[in-house]
Amino acid sequence: MMYDQNHEKVEQAVQVAQMYYYQNMKTEAIAKEMKISRSTVSRLLSFAKMDGIVSIRVVNPSAGLLELERRISDAFSLQKVHVVPVPDVVGEAVWLERVAQYAAHHLNSAFGSNMILGIAWGTTLSAIATHLLRKNTHNSQIVQLNGAGNTRTMGIDYASEIIMKFADNYQARAHLFPVPTFFDYGSTKRALWRERSIQRILSLQEKADILLYSIGAVNSGIPSHVYSGGYLEKSDYEELKDERVAGDISTVFFREDGSFDNIPLNERACGPSLEIFQRKYGICVVSGLAKVNGLFAALKGNLLSELIVDEPTARALVTKWNLKP
Repeated sequence: MMYDQNHEKVEQAVQVAQMYYYQNMKTEAIAKEMKISRSTVSRLLSFAKMDGIVSIRVVNPSAGLLELERRISDAFSLQKVHVVPVPDVVGEAVWLERVAQYAAHHLNSAFGSNMILGIAWGTTLSAIATHLLRKNTHNSQIVQLNGAGNTRTMGIDYASEIIMKFADNYQARAHLFPVPTFFDYGSTKRALWRERSIQRILSLQEKADILLYSIGAVNSGIPSHVYSGGYLEKSDYEELKDERVAGDISTVFFREDGSFDNIPLNERACGPSLEIFQRKYGICVVSGLAKVNGLFAALKGNLLSELIVDEPTARALVTKWNLKP
């Protein structure tokens, strides 16, 4: 519900939440003081959580997880690392689900009013979109970072659904990017990039306060959408192999050493230059063992500021690359 449509309810919910969480008052005491029923207090507390008025943060004191976070953070000078606890045996689909839930909750503490959030659509972002916690913001914007069209489909439904879920959740203005994921010719892309309508989107991308994305991997257990959705030709895969590509961010590719310059396919890719991920505050959400190599390469290339990753993938990263404590 919009704030201006439920002003009185929102004010009551804020008051109840402050008394319950800040003053540790029982529901019975709150009901008595506010002259409402205990059931109304409970409904207002539920409303406060559902509407994003209350954000619950769980701090995990586990020494094992903290050690993983420290090793990754220290090795790559990241601002924040979040290792999401999950048993190895439940499988990668559950790992992704847990990581997506965590990321959706965490985003509420990072994104707010008068901010621009850039989103690179994909399998992971689609999962995050299903777990968003409603938060009313004002004058906020969501901008799509990469187009979704290919030779089989324009991909508009898939990408726009993700973007619109984020926009609806935060009461933000959505800016879609209706261009091909990969152009047939770099000259076509360069010509289109001169159009004012496209320049407006590119400008918003450049002004974004936060970038939210994952790392694409061709052989991941849960395939990245760009690899499973018919976006690449056989010749493209051969080129990626020749260039020793480790993965992609926003459909722009980077090598095993973290570099991304002079990769021919990037000249035809619609996503922003990866330099923006080096300059901007980027939250990278990763799940799955097949993404370990890509994650390591992205970390070497300074392509993220904050990492959210499942425990088995974090452990594999630390073990494979022998990250010291």
